[in-house]
Amino acid sequence: MKNKIGIVGIPPLKIIQEIRRTRNIILDLDEPQLQLPIDLTAKHLPRVYCAILRTVVLNSMHLKLDHIYIDVGPGKCDCALHVARILTDTLGVPITATRNQDMEDFGTAICKSSLPLLDKLLKITKGVQSPKPSESHASCRPTAGFWGVPPRDFSILSLFPDSTHVYGWTRCMENKTPANLALETYSNPDVPTVFFAQSFCAKTALAKHLADNHPKALYLDCDVTAGSSARAKIEAFLELSDVHTQGNLHAAC
Repeated sequence: MKNKIGIVGIPPLKIIQEIRRTRNIILDLDEPQLQLPIDLTAKHLPRVYCAILRTVVLNSMHLKLDHIYIDVGPGKCDCALHVARILTDTLGVPITATRNQDMEDFGTAICKSSLPLLDKLLKITKGVQSPKPSESHASCRPTAGFWGVPPRDFSILSLFPDSTHVYGWTRCMENKTPANLALETYSNPDVPTVFFAQSFCAKTALAKHLADNHPKALYLDCDVTAGSSARAKIEAFLELSDVHTQGNLHAAC
């Protein structure tokens, strides 16, 4: 019988390779896996924790998992370390804390492709479960940028044009180097870019700092879901930036 393995963040490549070798089932605990209210985590985490880690706890408490690998190093956050301890003390499941500092580049073809932004992030997050690079995609000229972590509410991604390039930690995800700060902080100053972070995430500080120093930026943070105000800000920013919906092939990052 195959075991169900939960992962949080991006475990080191050697762990993903071993899970795939044994043909076990991987469940990404950062993503909503259950139709349950997130407030069920209140007993274990304060509301000021980001929605991603609250989702991790919600999934862990209600999925029948055989093992959980949770990245607690610079590729994730200190709060993940605390969540690992909470899960260790609460669940009767082995919890392995990892510190992914892999630096071998696997490329960022999806981030620079002309796929719809929603499809980009679905492929990137799914790619965490594979030890292989992303499939090849032709690059497009960016007309907009999305910098940051994958949002818990993917619906906001539909507001962006297909010619949106992905930056920040999500680009690090595709490259399989979550602790690569140089790659995470990179953005194109010529491209109108939304700098996004989940509310209460430590990355809000970096998002705000980078947005303040970018000539064409919108800083945005959202909690569990993106409300009408957040959506209106994105739409207005893209409209005022004269963002076009299509890009040309073979252009810069």
